[in-house]
Amino acid sequence: MSKDHPLHIYNSLTRTKEVFSPINPPFVGLYTCGPTVYSEVHLGNIRTFLTFDIVYRYLTHLNYKVRYVRNITDVGHLLDDGDIGEDKIEQRARLEKIEPMEIVQKYTNGFHATTQLFNLIEPNIEPTATGHIVEQIEMIERILKNGYAYEVNGSVYFDVKKYAKEYNYGELSGRKIDELLEQTRENLEGGNEKRFFADFAIWKKASKETIMKWNSPWGIGVPGWHLECSVMSTKYLGKEFDIHGGGMDLKFPHHECEIAQSVGADGTNPVKYWMHGNMLTVNGTKMSKSLGNSFLPMELITGNHPLLEQAYSPMTVRFFFLQANYRSTVDFSNEALKAAEKGLKRLLEAIHTLEKIVPSNTSSVDVDTLINKCEASMKDDFNTPITIAHLFDGVKMINTINDGKETISNRDLEKLKQHYHTFTFDILGLKNEGDTSTSNNQPINELMGLIIDIRNQSKEKKDWATADLIRDELKKLNITIQDSKESSTWKYEK
Repeated sequence: MSKDHPLHIYNSLTRTKEVFSPINPPFVGLYTCGPTVYSEVHLGNIRTFLTFDIVYRYLTHLNYKVRYVRNITDVGHLLDDGDIGEDKIEQRARLEKIEPMEIVQKYTNGFHATTQLFNLIEPNIEPTATGHIVEQIEMIERILKNGYAYEVNGSVYFDVKKYAKEYNYGELSGRKIDELLEQTRENLEGGNEKRFFADFAIWKKASKETIMKWNSPWGIGVPGWHLECSVMSTKYLGKEFDIHGGGMDLKFPHHECEIAQSVGADGTNPVKYWMHGNMLTVNGTKMSKSLGNSFLPMELITGNHPLLEQAYSPMTVRFFFLQANYRSTVDFSNEALKAAEKGLKRLLEAIHTLEKIVPSNTSSVDVDTLINKCEASMKDDFNTPITIAHLFDGVKMINTINDGKETISNRDLEKLKQHYHTFTFDILGLKNEGDTSTSNNQPINELMGLIIDIRNQSKEKKDWATADLIRDELKKLNITIQDSKESSTWKYEK
């Protein structure tokens, strides 16, 4: 928290880099939109969560006391992301012929296993939408009382047109209502229930077929998707808090609606700094399931994807993402991943080399400048690619010392060791691939448990092709599945 080198954050709301000034220092409130748990998280999700993992890690490094909240959306997210359509979780439950809450538990477990695999720190609080129905109803009542919503046939809509007369709806995304009017009436969600095309549901009347639904003053229904984040962020971080993060795709309408709801309910713009991570591309093309170029984390780790030439470790993928600024697009390619794999290996080998260096009486290298450069780049909007470049400058320094071309004192050697451990492992969150400590093995054990469960389910369905494919792909990674009558176990051999 040095005044000489303050932290700067790019604020999506003002579109400028601003000096970070917490509302109530040293406490920092950090909220990130979490997953809708109806399917496996994809790499784009992982990149977004990694961005705010870095934010959390570095703020902690600066001695801020961070309360990190990341929600779980387990109801209310409709298929068209608007006001009509079937809930994504209920649709998946119908397809898999199980209860919606089984879907929620299944994919929440998978999400946690994946975040642990990529060494993402768990949030301090992980609230769910279904756990805050009462608070969502209370916020709707405040919005209605203040005149920024209206009820129609058991549904409640936010009155954007009325809100826009007093506040700047579109200030975050840069959109204007006049521009939005280009939408045709036929494409408007909600049909004739809405007074204005841009109005959005904050409570939606449930159909008879809907399983997850609750009583409310307006009848049986479900909360709107945008509402949960307004409720949970302000409940745990206060009506005004420091940082709200998410992917670029959430800026409109989700985050724009969050602002409107909080202002409409409590008269306060809740967030001081809005941060948005950018998207992924594959070989220069937008990542999309329909184009067949999207990746699930396990496809990368096993190499089981037609666009992959080999398998890549979770730390290689993490390091690859960190080599780009979070606000920049990242282009996924085999060449880039292989380069990241080599770069990570070089960095970790240099850290290992540090432990073997014998210090001299004096230093011919400038350790302090290297440390200051890394701190300065991280304070420039968490600029991990420049930080990594500085670390590689230090790798050259380490190698020249090890070769006897430069000298380093014991004091500077200890400072350099501490610096590399802090930045590589604590701030960038990387791990040695060969680390076999219990804490680092736990996510692997949980993930392998999930993989074995999937394989066992395939065997129960007599889907031998899938079961054999899982076994064979794991074998390529030196992981052997051992089956017995009672259970299946796994073993890794280098």
